[in-house]
Amino acid sequence: MLWLTCKSLPPGALERIADAVADRVRIPWFAGAVKINISLVPPLLLLPVLLHVAALHFLLALLILTSLPALVLWYYYLTHRRKERTVFFLSLGLFSLGYMYYVFLQEVVPRGSVEYSQVVILTCGLVLMLAALSRAKKDPGYLPSPTDNDKASCQLMDLPRKKVTGSSNGLSGVTTLGAASGRASNGEAKGYSRLPAEEPEGMRKDWCTKCQLVRPARAGHCRLCGRCVRRLDHHCVWINSCVGEQNHLAFILALSLFMLTSVYGITLTLGTVCRGWTPLVALFYCPGAYSDYSSALSFTCVWYCAIVTAGMGYILLIQLLNISYNVTEREARLALHDNTGRRLLGGLVIDTGHYNRGFLCNWSHFFSLGSPALQRSAEDIV
Repeated sequence: MLWLTCKSLPPGALERIADAVADRVRIPWFAGAVKINISLVPPLLLLPVLLHVAALHFLLALLILTSLPALVLWYYYLTHRRKERTVFFLSLGLFSLGYMYYVFLQEVVPRGSVEYSQVVILTCGLVLMLAALSRAKKDPGYLPSPTDNDKASCQLMDLPRKKVTGSSNGLSGVTTLGAASGRASNGEAKGYSRLPAEEPEGMRKDWCTKCQLVRPARAGHCRLCGRCVRRLDHHCVWINSCVGEQNHLAFILALSLFMLTSVYGITLTLGTVCRGWTPLVALFYCPGAYSDYSSALSFTCVWYCAIVTAGMGYILLIQLLNISYNVTEREARLALHDNTGRRLLGGLVIDTGHYNRGFLCNWSHFFSLGSPALQRSAEDIV
């Protein structure tokens, strides 16, 4: 009725309508209707439709393959701004893998150019990548929350009430106990005070007013998960989980296996559809790719895989550079906010200079993440 009378919707009306629709999307089941996460649906429906439409003509492919990443980025910034968790990106990633593998088996393998051993290698790479992804989805290193308010009160009483300079992530800052509960510091969300406390071992700590606990050095609070994580790197929307001390290695392994498997699958497909051309040349020039629908669909899927692989390759590159300088994404972001870090390699990496012990030592430290000895390591001692 409001649309018919040309009146504007009241604030929050669209959000309430979307929540009502999401609550009513259910599938009948034996034990009762099962609620379906609405963000799971778009990738399952839109991706096959868009790719099949793109295979009709190269101009449609150009339009769809340029607009699709833009829509995904727009949705990412929308959810990031609203600080919402969503399984859209995880669903898109997993369904893309499954659908690309299905197209490979249905359209590429029957042409006879791909050997059985190559299919086995591609399948093994996919399985190993999913196994690493499953491990990366597990506990990233959540800090245990206090069981009762008395424990939190005791921790509060133990904190020093004098001003302290410094912070656990190597960035400078001065804060007081009175400002801990109501002021954000160094770019963190409101309510997460950067309040260092000197322990007998000399390790600097932070007090998180949201989780009501003292967190160790380099730990951080994730506003999407609502938990504090040891050596928090970032919250990854593609796995719908944080990347921290316990799963960072598995996260890098999953990214690396994805890159290898994807590049291998793209090479096999281009070698079949665009015979006589090298993969790099065939990606941009493949005569006869749209001569039949099967070749057009395979070539369109190759370009879709190439776009996704390029994006994941950039993420992997940043991660490898950060590991080489022993800096996390969170620490780099805070260093940029406080203007305390050095931009290196054209701004690809931000070196805070506090945990960098050299290339070999940094990687040795990374491979030992999650070990009990690491929690008492001198890396966390300032």
